[in-house]
Amino acid sequence: MADTAAIEVSGLVEELSGASRRRRQEVAHTLALVARSRPETLLPHVDALVDALFRPEAQTRWEVLDVLSAIAEKDPDSVTGAFDGAEASLFDDGSATVRLAAFVFLCRLGASSPERSDEVWPLIDEAIQCYHGDAEYRDMLAALLALAQGNASDATRKALAARVKFDSESGSGYIKSFSAEIVQALS
Repeated sequence: MADTAAIEVSGLVEELSGASRRRRQEVAHTLALVARSRPETLLPHVDALVDALFRPEAQTRWEVLDVLSAIAEKDPDSVTGAFDGAEASLFDDGSATVRLAAFVFLCRLGASSPERSDEVWPLIDEAIQCYHGDAEYRDMLAALLALAQGNASDATRKALAARVKFDSESGSGYIKSFSAEIVQALS
């Protein structure tokens, strides 16, 4: 049975490079569902997933970023090749969902080691400034909290605390409460 599941995943991953936009989206969604419960089954396919970050349709990219985020929690070393694709997606003008998925991926990757946190921090910091208060900002703050609770470097932790300090003291609503929680997690 396990071999059948591996073959099925392999076939789905192959379809990420197919000609049909609709099928790529369907496949990416199915793979994201698999990654939520069994991200390790997708480890052998990381290169193909990274390649799929450059498909033209937003849904394929955000679903694949969700897959890579799930893998990053289990094996962050395996997904470091997704950095460039995630960076491009982080500033996607056409899709807030793609931007959020890239932000979450970069936060998870950054939470895995001090070196990775230093690598992703400039992008995360820029995104915070660009998307502060946007509809997806609440979910961005949740990802930042996970970064604060992770294995970030002292430099990243200090920079993150400085970035959210004002909101933690003078903000309102969810921005204030999440920012205060981030500052608390960093202290």
